[in-house]
Amino acid sequence: MTKLYVARNPRVAARSLDGEMMIMSGRDSTLFTLNKTATILWQSADGSTTLDEIVKLRICTEFEVEPAEAMQDAENLARELAGHGILQISEAPIPQGKAVAGETR
Repeated sequence: MTKLYVARNPRVAARSLDGEMMIMSGRDSTLFTLNKTATILWQSADGSTTLDEIVKLRICTEFEVEPAEAMQDAENLARELAGHGILQISEAPIPQGKAVAGETR
């Protein structure tokens, strides 16, 4: 299994409101409200922690969910958010504040 690294896109505006994140895409000004699971993923997306570590250490400990199911859901969510330019995904660590060459969108 290929390790995936996720990082917050530095070009989006984000605010926490009642435990959920409100994020505005810098690409098209679309507003997203992230649920608790997506908020954990967003907050953990530092570019140096792999997606499977985030799932194992943050999501599975917070929710009663099978690791394989949580990983599949987290990868789908990360790819969806990357498609909107909110997250960056790479097979290598992502330096903070930098766009990734060949960034998955």
